[in-house]
Amino acid sequence: MGLRAVLLVQAVLAVAALSSASNGADWLARQGAGAFGGAAGTVLWLVLLCSLRRWLIPRSAPVRGAAVLGLGAGVALLAWWPLWLAGLATDGDGLRVPGIALVGAGLAALLWAWLELRARIWQPATASARLAELQSRIRPHFLFNALNTAVALVRVDPARAEAVLEDLAELFRVALAEAGTSVSLAEEVALSRRYLAIEQVRFGDRLRVSWAIDARVEAARLPPLVLQPLVENAVRHGIEPAVGGGRIRIEAVAQRGQAVLSVHNTVGDEASAPGNGMALRNVRERLRLLHDVGGECDTWRDDKGFHARITVPL
Repeated sequence: MGLRAVLLVQAVLAVAALSSASNGADWLARQGAGAFGGAAGTVLWLVLLCSLRRWLIPRSAPVRGAAVLGLGAGVALLAWWPLWLAGLATDGDGLRVPGIALVGAGLAALLWAWLELRARIWQPATASARLAELQSRIRPHFLFNALNTAVALVRVDPARAEAVLEDLAELFRVALAEAGTSVSLAEEVALSRRYLAIEQVRFGDRLRVSWAIDARVEAARLPPLVLQPLVENAVRHGIEPAVGGGRIRIEAVAQRGQAVLSVHNTVGDEASAPGNGMALRNVRERLRLLHDVGGECDTWRDDKGFHARITVPL
């Protein structure tokens, strides 16, 4: 997104320089002087806008618009100042302080309109993402195993069978929630605890789980059911095929203004073959739809096992 914004501003500045240049050499000189200020100003404007996003979102449209235009004007003046000191920007260019501020506000308005349009265009994508979402959230093999577990417990331990069915019902309630909604990290953790409670009945002592959740990140927003598929992958590929079972550790910490949610699982010699990655692709897609470049999902394997990490803004 940042690169496209910089290119958009550079294109506008190039056209503006072309309209006022007397010849090709004059246009190159004007564009060369404006390229640095335009790129630096655009990046600074985007950084400031992202930093103020939490403050801007609940504000009214006029307040957001005034803030966007004010930031654009201020950033343009700040970006042009080094060029003026270096003698690359002169009064002869007609770019006095009011003119520079006006250009900055205009470019900010153009960028803001583009970002708003981009957000609207992406909304229909949630409909198609919804189909993949439902396919990968609660897999048929898990449903089959959970129901078999409940049936086996009905006669010997009715209370436990009821608990399994209640946990399963909660998983389906979230899976069928309205598309495009978000949940807190605390809710995601609670749901994954329910999922692991079902699997604990199946695997018993073979499944060993530990948690380390920092209370500071519990309010972070996530698409529903992004943690559970990662935990399910850990069970399916790390615990289920291993004769002696294994360990799963789920952590959530705050790092540099971001919430980092990690799932670590051991992988034995009997580990199953890797799947097609549909669940991971689905998680990445929904994180991108909610947080754009601010949401990430990384996976890797080392001698300690398999690791998955979700990063979202706080």
